[in-house]
Amino acid sequence: MPRILIAECKQEVSTFNPQPSGYEDFGIRIGEELLRYHRSIRNEVGGALSVFDADFTVSIAPAYSAFFITSGGPLEKAAWERIATEFLDSIRAAPPVDGVYFCMHGAMASPGELDPEGWLLGETRKILGAHIPIVVSLDLHGVLSDRMLQHSDAIVAYHTYPHVDFFQTGQRAARLLLRILAGGVRPVTAKVAIPALVRGDELITATGLFGQSIRIAQEVENGPLGLSAGMFIGNPFTDVPALQTYSFVVTDGDPALAQREAIRIAESFWANHSAMQVPLVSLEEMTRIVSGHTLGTVAIVDAADATSSGASGDSNAVARALFASGYNGRTLLPIVDAPAVKMALQAGVGATIQTHLGGTLDPARFQPLSVRARVRLLAEGRFRSESFGEIWDAGPTAVLEADNMTFVVGSRPVNLYDRSFFFSHGQNPKNFDAVVVKSPHCQQHMYADWCVEMVNVDAPGSSSANLPYLGHTRCPRPIFPLDPGVKFTPVPKLFSRA
Repeated sequence: MPRILIAECKQEVSTFNPQPSGYEDFGIRIGEELLRYHRSIRNEVGGALSVFDADFTVSIAPAYSAFFITSGGPLEKAAWERIATEFLDSIRAAPPVDGVYFCMHGAMASPGELDPEGWLLGETRKILGAHIPIVVSLDLHGVLSDRMLQHSDAIVAYHTYPHVDFFQTGQRAARLLLRILAGGVRPVTAKVAIPALVRGDELITATGLFGQSIRIAQEVENGPLGLSAGMFIGNPFTDVPALQTYSFVVTDGDPALAQREAIRIAESFWANHSAMQVPLVSLEEMTRIVSGHTLGTVAIVDAADATSSGASGDSNAVARALFASGYNGRTLLPIVDAPAVKMALQAGVGATIQTHLGGTLDPARFQPLSVRARVRLLAEGRFRSESFGEIWDAGPTAVLEADNMTFVVGSRPVNLYDRSFFFSHGQNPKNFDAVVVKSPHCQQHMYADWCVEMVNVDAPGSSSANLPYLGHTRCPRPIFPLDPGVKFTPVPKLFSRA
């Protein structure tokens, strides 16, 4: 009976966020607790477990899970060292295993280690040896380093953006690992590096140009010798030496096919790369657009402060601009400000407080905004996500009304790629004239299908789609769109553990 070890280490960071992430920003689950939690969640580990549980010839050795409660700045050195130690100790403590499934993101970073996933895979190899197959599932916003491929047998990546295939990605990874354990396939991987950092609506796989490349990858993966294929567009805000776009193909013992198809996917992407930037409007223009709508809800997309991409969540730039313009439409806004929440808790529901909002985590970009607000609701800030059922924790949370503005104020950043934070605190975006969406994209039904307009605003923030504004120093150069006249010649690189 093959024994399969399962472990998880996931976080997505913005190296431009000055607020470091800590150990407390992770949910840690060990052993049977890992299984209990993930069997109730439609994420990658849940998908993998659905495959392993259905195969009565397999036994599972649950090891360790460190899953980020939210994204953030680089993981502080002590926190990274603690997580790495706990992760590897769990591998050492596990009974002998025949195969490994790792769930990772790919855009983690710490000042002391800019490729944590590759490092963990390398150290795992030292513990388990070269003959134990390792399959890794990754987010397509990951950064695919050489070290990650050198120490794994195969990788599997999401095929959708916005991401709706967490569960299916875990299933694909589990099935591939079982095929390797059965001795029927010999994975060989080719990857092609593409000098581009991209954002924008064309990355929506169902409707955008990026979907063309993903569909080629799916065709390859489902072909006679295909095992896995896809693309990594990276997280442009994780400025590390390997940050760029990659295509990859894993085949069954056919390096020529892997190289040829990885080139084909990469060339299809490069043909469209210049369109993969989001048109942004200034804060001033944003106020004019919002004021021009008298019916329906306008979504103000402030992706520069996207907490799911690693931003701090404490931007008040949109609120400041709306206040200054005299806009009087009812507006719903999320923000992180622990001191304001503390003041609201002390005052109680129904009280009016004079406080500041924003600028507590990224003060170089955001100055505190003075508001007089009524405390409408207080909550613990722990809730289940709308998207896939994860437990999210914004810490103590307050709903504050300041004139026509309704702020849902958390004590810590929380994912905002759906409406859970609003819903769980009694706020329905459809009841407002404008809503600030701090995510570059959400599933269509959440906003785009019913909002009268989606306004992508050029605001300050550590996850700004205005990429030249950020100031990259580590990623390869030249690279689009940071440099002019970037050329691309596809050069496939092969990896095999055979």
